[in-house]
Amino acid sequence: MNKIQLKYTFLFLILVPTFLFVCSSFSNSNKENKALKMGKYAPMSDAKLQDIDNTTKSLNELKMENGLLVVFSCNTCPFVVGNDHFAGWEVQYNDLNTFGLEKKVGMVLINSNEAKRANEDSHDAMKLHATEKGYTMSYLLDIDSKMADAFGAKTTPHVYLFDKNMKLVYAGSIDNTWDTKRTGDVTYLKNAIETTSKGEKIKENETTPRGCSIKRK
Repeated sequence: MNKIQLKYTFLFLILVPTFLFVCSSFSNSNKENKALKMGKYAPMSDAKLQDIDNTTKSLNELKMENGLLVVFSCNTCPFVVGNDHFAGWEVQYNDLNTFGLEKKVGMVLINSNEAKRANEDSHDAMKLHATEKGYTMSYLLDIDSKMADAFGAKTTPHVYLFDKNMKLVYAGSIDNTWDTKRTGDVTYLKNAIETTSKGEKIKENETTPRGCSIKRK
């Protein structure tokens, strides 16, 4: 083997493992954040997450006779808390909870903003925010964004509705009020809750989630 061949053999041995490692890293990341598909069971449904009342709760414990609504939320995103141009979907949370209870569908909020856990989205900040806004549902702490990763959740808010068997029947946005060009309001989520509570199939079962990105570490 001459010097040139030896040089390229050395480079090959160095670069190929590095390339494979990088590809593997991207593959693992994509796998963690892969979107949950319609009809799939709720992931991590028995995992215990800390609530703002310092108890721990699982999704299976919070589901009701006709299912469970899971909302990935936070304390700071303008799409949640609102701004000068948009009321924010948080103002609908308690109404959605009441509506769900009437239809025997449970509701839970989950905070997966791990990168903001030292400040605006700490557990103490979650307690304060929930008290100020008068939340009537559980608000769970998702350490290391594990549940958000399992769901493939992208935004705050990002909603997931599961039926009585904990199979996904709707995912996406609460409604279309974010769209300034809309010709009328469409209550995607309420329509889905109403339909699934009757045991019927939801026609518009996926919409694009709108909001701030979940702040993973």
